[in-house]
Amino acid sequence: MKIKPQFTALLTYLPAKDGARTTPVSSGYRPTIKFPFDLELYTGIQNFIDVELVFPGDTVTAEIAILKTEYATGKIYEGLDFDFFDGENLIGHGVVTKVIGPNSEHSPED
Repeated sequence: MKIKPQFTALLTYLPAKDGARTTPVSSGYRPTIKFPFDLELYTGIQNFIDVELVFPGDTVTAEIAILKTEYATGKIYEGLDFDFFDGENLIGHGVVTKVIGPNSEHSPED
């Protein structure tokens, strides 16, 4: 089973000199996400579109699936800015480009 993505976003990873990451991440990476509407941190699965690896300093489009969406339902909208972290370290910024669905329904894996 996999979680359906709730939105797509344009993600910008900080360059290695500015961020905590010095190595690339692969599609399926799960950083924590901080939205401006909440103090809560959310785990978000980033599935990159058209690339498998993202290096520090890269900008990429990704589908994001948030775990525990009940707290974020109805609060995510196109144009919403957010930050994402590896542990306590800020590693990038994102902006929601399209809302796909507000729920966390599961579907069979392809």
